Amino acid sequence: MPALSIRQPWAWLIVHGHKDIENRNWSTPFRGQLMIHAGLTMTRAYYDQITEELGNADMLPASGLPSYEDLPRGGLVGWTRIVDCVEHSASKWKQEGSFGFVLRDSRPMPFVPWKGSLQFFNVPGHALEAHSHEAR
Repeated sequence: MPALSIRQPWAWLIVHGHKDIENRNWSTPFRGQLMIHAGLTMTRAYYDQITEELGNADMLPASGLPSYEDLPRGGLVGWTRIVDCVEHSASKWKQEGSFGFVLRDSRPMPFVPWKGSLQFFNVPGHALEAHSHEAR
């Protein structure tokens, strides 16, 4: 299954249906379902800065973001579907000068520790099956 590593809190915003565009400096022909991996790196200063910027721009969800400590990092956190890759969009999440992966049908899943990678990477199906059996 293809996956894409995204830094928190962006990964949380995507899988909980708040963020509908993932900005990248590269384009992709990929369309379809993929897993969202929450990157391991997120400093407290970065979290505080992003929370303040989103709050000032009125872009925080009504319930706010989970606390710094409660955002899972270093593993798979959910699913989404890429339906397009655009240079222009009316989405409030689209950044100028980047490509936007248009996302739909995003949803969270139970956290699965997993090492991420740059660009798209593959997560073998048996890894998820093994984890779901361990969680029972």
